[in-house]
Amino acid sequence: MDQIECSELWNTEKFIYEKYQSYKSFLFRIAFSYVGNKQDSEDILQEAFIKLCYYAPDFSSAEDEKRWIIRVTINLCKNHLRSFWYKNKVNIDNLESFAYEPKTEEVILDLLRLPVKYKSVIQLYYFVGYKVSEIAEILNLSESGVKMRLKRGRELLKIELEDAK
Repeated sequence: MDQIECSELWNTEKFIYEKYQSYKSFLFRIAFSYVGNKQDSEDILQEAFIKLCYYAPDFSSAEDEKRWIIRVTINLCKNHLRSFWYKNKVNIDNLESFAYEPKTEEVILDLLRLPVKYKSVIQLYYFVGYKVSEIAEILNLSESGVKMRLKRGRELLKIELEDAK
């Protein structure tokens, strides 16, 4: 598909709506796990979809497209965390939409307390369902680096959960 056809396709409301519906929930969870704030997560999600529509890249597969939008979302989150306006305080008042049980809420709260480098790999592995090799590609890390972050993140999460009891 050439660039003109691709741009025309992206300009159709139906196509954009379908992409939004298929990616919004897990991208929101990724953004929320980084910034810990519903409003900022929604802003980041909106910006990620604007980039997807604006650049209208031609992907060889749906999986490539998914990886690209995840990478864009993570980069936007990192930019947000580095921005002048970001406050180092995590807002956890918006967890009602994620937590259906008290135990689930505890795990989410503890996950939000993890350092970003651990929470991002845990998010991609457990909530999005990516394999270690795919996470390594998305985050530009080695597979052993991803495995180590998963291991350390799980250990930290276990300590947090045990301390909460």
